[in-house]
Amino acid sequence: MGEFTHSLDDKGRLTMPAKFREGLGQGFVLTRGLDRCLFAYPKREWETLEAKLKSLPMARADARAFMRFFFSGATECEFDRQGRILIPASLRSYASLERDCVIIGVSNRVELWAKESWESYFRQAQDSFAEIAEGLVDLGF
Repeated sequence: MGEFTHSLDDKGRLTMPAKFREGLGQGFVLTRGLDRCLFAYPKREWETLEAKLKSLPMARADARAFMRFFFSGATECEFDRQGRILIPASLRSYASLERDCVIIGVSNRVELWAKESWESYFRQAQDSFAEIAEGLVDLGF
C-alpha cells in the first residue's frame, strides 16, 4: 500500500521505497501493465499469475494477444546496493517514464507510473470511484 514519488536518474534507474523493496524481495519481475504503467510482482506472485495465464485457452486470439503483450515485456529485476532498479528502455518508453515517477502499492504488486499519467488517471478515476466501488465490492461503508 502507499504512494511515493521518486525520479529516474540519467541511466534509467529508479529508487524503490524501502517499504516496497521488502515486499518485492531481492528478485522480482517487472512487466508492462495495464493503463500504460508498469507492474512489479514478487517472484511468488508472478509464478501464481503465470500459472493462471497459462490456463487461458490458446485457441482464442485475445488470450494469445494478452499473453504476448504481458510476457514479452517481462524482465527479472534486482535491487542494487542503493535500492535502485534499472528499468529497461522498452519499458520506460511504454510507460512514458522520463523523470518523475509515482510508485504505488496495489495489493499483490507495485505499479510504476509517469507522474503526469498517474495524475491524469487519478483525476478521471476519482470522480467515478464511488460508482465503480458500488459495482464491484461491498466496502463496508
